[in-house]
Amino acid sequence: MAEVIAQEKQGGSKQRKKMIRVDMTPMVDLGFLLITFFMFTTNFTKPNVMDLGLPAKDPNPIPQPTPPIDFNNQITFILGKDNRVFYHQKTKEDLNKNNLKETDFSGINITKIISEAYNKAPKKENFTIIIEPTDDTNYKNFVDILDNIAISKKERYGVTDIKPWEKKVYEELTK
Repeated sequence: MAEVIAQEKQGGSKQRKKMIRVDMTPMVDLGFLLITFFMFTTNFTKPNVMDLGLPAKDPNPIPQPTPPIDFNNQITFILGKDNRVFYHQKTKEDLNKNNLKETDFSGINITKIISEAYNKAPKKENFTIIIEPTDDTNYKNFVDILDNIAISKKERYGVTDIKPWEKKVYEELTK
């Protein structure tokens, strides 16, 4: 390990004192070897990744007109502050604070709401879930809603900004 080197001190005193110098070079080498060993043998945590199920890219994209959305074929979830979730199936003209319903993330509430809306949809193959997070929501709520969509096994969903008319009703309800 460390090497102790003793040298005699030159001088005219009666006692001869030896100077002790410790050579730390082998200790430094050992330290770097240990650091290198632990760096190579350590398992780093794997990042948790959620699959969003994005659509495949079409090699020959042909622009097709999108069909109009029937509000009975979709359900919109608005993620608010304090872990609050609101949902509706209304148009701009029909939505008000009386029919913007609220639920929470406990139990299977959201999955049950999605399945009820899916069962009432006239064209089940076009049923779409729309997620609209507000500025007040947190990331955990967003992941929870995606988990509930995965549990309900619905593959058509989208994430978008909250529309001004929905934001107005949301703010009236949360005051």
